[in-house]
Amino acid sequence: MSLDLKILQKAANEARGLAIDAVHASSSGHLGLPLGAAEVGAVLFGHALRVNPAQPRWLNRDRFVLSAGHGSMFLYTWLHLTGFDLPMEEIRNFRQLGSKTPGHPEYPLTPGVESTTGPLGQGVGNGVGMAVAGKMAAARFNTQKHPIFDYKVVVLAGDGCFQEGVAMEASAFAGHFKLDNLILIYDSNDVTLDAMAEKTQSEDTAARYRAMGWEVRQVDGHDMAAFLQAYEAARQGRGKPQLIIAKTEIARGIPEVAGTAKGHGEGGAKFAEAARKALGLPAEPYFVSEEVRDYFFRHGEVLARKCEEWEACFEAWKKDEPEKAALLETAGTAPDAAGLLEVIPEFAADAKLATRKAAAEVLQPIAKAMPLLMSGSADLHGSTLNMIEGGGDFEPGTPVGRNIRFGIREHGMAAILNGIAYDGVFRASGATFLVFSDYCRPSIRLAALSHLPVVYIFTHDSVGVGEDGPTHQPVETVSALRLIPNLDVIRPADPEETAGAFAAAMARLEGPTLLALTRQALPTLASIPTTERRQGALNGGYVARRENGDLKLILLASGSELQHAMAAAEELGEGIRVVSMPSFERFDRQSDDYRESVLPAACERRVAIEAGVTGLWWRYVGSAGRVVGIDRFGLSAPGGKVMDHLGMTARHLVAVARELL
Repeated sequence: MSLDLKILQKAANEARGLAIDAVHASSSGHLGLPLGAAEVGAVLFGHALRVNPAQPRWLNRDRFVLSAGHGSMFLYTWLHLTGFDLPMEEIRNFRQLGSKTPGHPEYPLTPGVESTTGPLGQGVGNGVGMAVAGKMAAARFNTQKHPIFDYKVVVLAGDGCFQEGVAMEASAFAGHFKLDNLILIYDSNDVTLDAMAEKTQSEDTAARYRAMGWEVRQVDGHDMAAFLQAYEAARQGRGKPQLIIAKTEIARGIPEVAGTAKGHGEGGAKFAEAARKALGLPAEPYFVSEEVRDYFFRHGEVLARKCEEWEACFEAWKKDEPEKAALLETAGTAPDAAGLLEVIPEFAADAKLATRKAAAEVLQPIAKAMPLLMSGSADLHGSTLNMIEGGGDFEPGTPVGRNIRFGIREHGMAAILNGIAYDGVFRASGATFLVFSDYCRPSIRLAALSHLPVVYIFTHDSVGVGEDGPTHQPVETVSALRLIPNLDVIRPADPEETAGAFAAAMARLEGPTLLALTRQALPTLASIPTTERRQGALNGGYVARRENGDLKLILLASGSELQHAMAAAEELGEGIRVVSMPSFERFDRQSDDYRESVLPAACERRVAIEAGVTGLWWRYVGSAGRVVGIDRFGLSAPGGKVMDHLGMTARHLVAVARELL
């Protein structure tokens, strides 16, 4: 099907009309990008992108990410016109309760939306992750006869995205790793929300990206022939990621605000009627001409045929490569937690290991059982110990490698992990020190919002870090992470709980899981049967020590403080139960009967201990209980002395418990 610039220009103007009508009807939204980049959208969705609206998750589709998610009507309009399952009724319901057209694109809510965007720069990081996944998939599954993975990742971003640090971290990573399957389109309109962009930026973006190892082109974003020429050249890759700087006029089509900061947001809605007339559109709102409908219908047929051709190649590949096909079939599936635990050897009863070290040992059999698992670290493999042995490094010459060296780019790492997870073939995991989760937190939050099964292996989980001092000693961090909906936080107490924590994380597909692991060595709690510790971590909480005689008091603990609760119970004598609570979230999902069996409501005498802030523990100890914690920052000294100084000892716990007895 040949390129018809006349009809695509008509489609661009009608797309502008749809955006104007939807924003005007909802009295909210952002018109600037949908109007300013309409020609870019027409070329991409009306000609250049290889997608199949009938199969939105087709494995070899081009991935399109709208990093500038505030311009969501751009994406919704083009998905609608292209034939995705987004009927006009959804366009009319833009930003309304229950619609598939929310204020910012959400995955997996809307067919054709590849990632949840809105926080600026995130989509750039997500796109880099998808490009990494594409390189990994091609290296792992392609054959010379059947190159089943050759898709491109296309990201549309604006000035705001390029000002955000996460985008720059991810862009530097992409340049270094030569991700030539990535095309980043810069909607360069010289405007940010508050003012003209010159008020806040003066860098040479083209020079900056060339310095990071990108190939750069600049075109008039309203010249569709020029843009298509740049895009087709970018698809060739040539060993570098591609940046197309498309100079556009923001809010083009509304003369009163076009090219100004007022065009960014809602400023043009009051000019809707005049704008539609100036664009040559009829008075009828939500108008799409039969000519444009027919063009996109015929284009859809072309796209469907391309997908069918690929499917024929894919079927031939499956016959020729049954082992690879069987492996690919496992993509997106969850391993059985019990099955994973069977392949993890038990630890010696007298073992004394940091849970980060136990995790390193647990990871290896899990990696063998999960060949599509990858593991990355923010320049800390030597400390986080999450290297997959024999997995090799992911590098331009060896994209089959399973270990990714992200460099000191925590936020970029987390956004890239999300992109790998969105892509859906590989299981993403990454590591840094727990205190630096604050650098990752926006991406972690989006992983939870989008139900991405990312696994975070975060070490150095408490003031037990010691000499590095309060800058590296998380006290509020675990509780802060527990507040994120749909994020499981697991803080295991010994090697066997660590095994259970890993099995729980890998078996969970509904959202991300964060493992908080110690730097300091912990004793193996051999008095608790191995199966109970492992299953207890899966359940989130369990009875680690059952009372002798009548129940008088319950001690609760997580992580490195469980050893102190066990020792305190021995000293306190009969009637003392110890409950291990490695994961609040997993425990709260258990049945009422199970939770009552662990924490019977009749026993109100409860004391919790954790090397962190106390606030969240009150939900379990109640108003009659006590919490032994650290509601201050730490200090620099050997870890054991810090713990002792701040009351993280069995001795202190016994003293507090006796106040209730």
